[in-house]
Amino acid sequence: MINSRSQNDLQAAITALCQGGVIAFPTETTYGLGCDPRNYLAVGRIFAMKRRDLNKPLLLVAGSWAQVERVAYLSARVRQVARRYWPGALTLILPASKGAGLVAGVVVNGEVAIRYSSSPSVRRLTRSFGFPIVATSANVSGQPASRSAEEVRAAGLGVDFILDEGMLPIRKPSTVVRVCDDGTINVVRQGATTIPLNPPASRERRGET
Repeated sequence: MINSRSQNDLQAAITALCQGGVIAFPTETTYGLGCDPRNYLAVGRIFAMKRRDLNKPLLLVAGSWAQVERVAYLSARVRQVARRYWPGALTLILPASKGAGLVAGVVVNGEVAIRYSSSPSVRRLTRSFGFPIVATSANVSGQPASRSAEEVRAAGLGVDFILDEGMLPIRKPSTVVRVCDDGTINVVRQGATTIPLNPPASRERRGET
């Protein structure tokens, strides 16, 4: 059960997102910076906050399979891979849906990087917002990732709201992969999830939507 303070904080985070703000929030890996990926100004603020190379796209997190499918196309082979690791710390680079309204910086060369998060906090946040959100580590590029609200504040990023859920353990970032047309796996970033380059087909998990 979510207590009243947590519910109020969640609503404050949603309000900030809806108003085009940038928030910090805990994920299954580190605290992340988040915004509406359809808002060009908000996405631009995150690039500026992090001093991030504009050629490095921002990742998204989703709270359900349905949210992923609102913004990206999943082939049969991609679904086989995703069913083995989602929800979890595996980010897939997928063809972006043209009608999703995602802006440049999130979509690069027609692709979007997204994961179905295993974090209860992320799932509450994205489901309440009703759409996937940006999730990139809450730090200046090249600096240590933030594992608490205090570390986010110390980074001096100037976010509009911090969803404070305490200190996170030390974890690696999500693994980022692209599933090639021939079914092989191209690991773009090795992180928390170890994935075989040619994983076997798997059965669909029951109850996933």
